[in-house]
Amino acid sequence: MKYNFLGNSGLKVSALGFGAGTLGGKGQIFSAWGNAGQQEANQMIGSCLEAGVNFFDTADVYSEGESERILGRALAPHRQNSIISTKVSVRTDEQINHVGFSRHYLIHAVEQSLKRLQTDYIDILQLHQFDSFTPLEQLMSSLDQLVKSGKVRYIGASNFSAWQLMKAQSIAERFGYEKFVTHQVYYSLIGRDYEWELMPLNHDQNIDAVVWSPLGWGRLTGRFDRQHAIPEQSRLHQTAQFAPPVNQEYLYQVIDVLKEISLEISRPVAQIALNWVMQRPTVASVLIGARNQQQLQENLATHQFTLNQQQLDRLNQVSSVYPPYPYYPYWNGQFSERHLSLVKSNFLEQMK
Repeated sequence: MKYNFLGNSGLKVSALGFGAGTLGGKGQIFSAWGNAGQQEANQMIGSCLEAGVNFFDTADVYSEGESERILGRALAPHRQNSIISTKVSVRTDEQINHVGFSRHYLIHAVEQSLKRLQTDYIDILQLHQFDSFTPLEQLMSSLDQLVKSGKVRYIGASNFSAWQLMKAQSIAERFGYEKFVTHQVYYSLIGRDYEWELMPLNHDQNIDAVVWSPLGWGRLTGRFDRQHAIPEQSRLHQTAQFAPPVNQEYLYQVIDVLKEISLEISRPVAQIALNWVMQRPTVASVLIGARNQQQLQENLATHQFTLNQQQLDRLNQVSSVYPPYPYYPYWNGQFSERHLSLVKSNFLEQMK
C-alpha cells in the first residue's frame, strides 16, 4: 500500500481509504448504499487492515449513527494503528440547534461521535457541508478549542467551495488557529470540476483531498456500457437523484476507453478508474465503499498496479471538458500545453 502525507499535518494516510457509508443500512438513502452489519463489517475492515489501509471515514449522519457505532467496534482492537475520520454539521435529529457550525452544536456533535466510535479522540474531524449562518471566525475558534482539548487531532472540510475554504484558512492564519489539512471532495473521471479552483487552492494551501465517489456513483464499475443497461440490482436506480448529472454519450466515451485499457492490462474497469484518481495531484486518499467482501477485495487490488503515462493521457483526453471562464486558456498551469490542445480539439469536434 502506498501512503501519502495529509496536507502539512505530518500524518500519513493510505492511498486507499475505507468509506463506511455502506455500514448500518438505516434510513432510505443509506440503506440504498449498503446494509452491512457488525459481522460483515468486521470482516471487511480486517481485510482493509491486512491490505495496509489505515484510513477509515464515516459521518454522524450515516445510518443514523450506526455507521460510527459499527466502525468503532470493529476498530477498537486496532485503534492505535488506524486513523478515524468522521464528519459533522448535517442535521441528524429534530432538535432545533442540532445542525451547522455553532459552538453549541459542534461540541455536542463531537462528544456524541466519540461515544459512538468508542474512542477518546477523533483523528480528523471534517465539516460535512458549509453553514452560511455561523460566522467563520466563531467556527475556526471552536475547531481550535476542540483540537486544544484533545478531542480532535486534525480538522478538515467537505464539499466547500474555494472561497469558503480559503476564507476559513485566512481567518485561521490571522488568529493563529488550527488550519484545515484536508478537504473531502467528489472527484472522478466523469466529474472533474474539482480541478478548476479546489485543486490549485489545495496545492497553494498545503491541503490534500480525500476523494468520495471516485467511481462516479457506480457509473464506472464496468457493469454497464453502450450494450448493457444498468442492472436491476444496481443502487444507481435509487441514488441517481442525489448524484451529479452526467451526459450519457460523454459517459460512454469514457467507459469505452476504460474497457480498452482493461483488455490491455487485464484489470477490471473499476480498478482502472480508481487508479487514475489515485495518481492525480493533491489527492491523498481515495475512499472505496463496498457492499460486501467481494466488492471490497476487487477495489483493494487497485493499489497493486500503476497506469502508465500513455494510459493516463488517454483517460485525461477522453474525460476532459473545455474549461469554463475564467480558467481558459491557461488552466492555472495545472496541465501541459499538449493536454490543453487535446482538450480544445475535443471541444471543437463536439461542436461540429
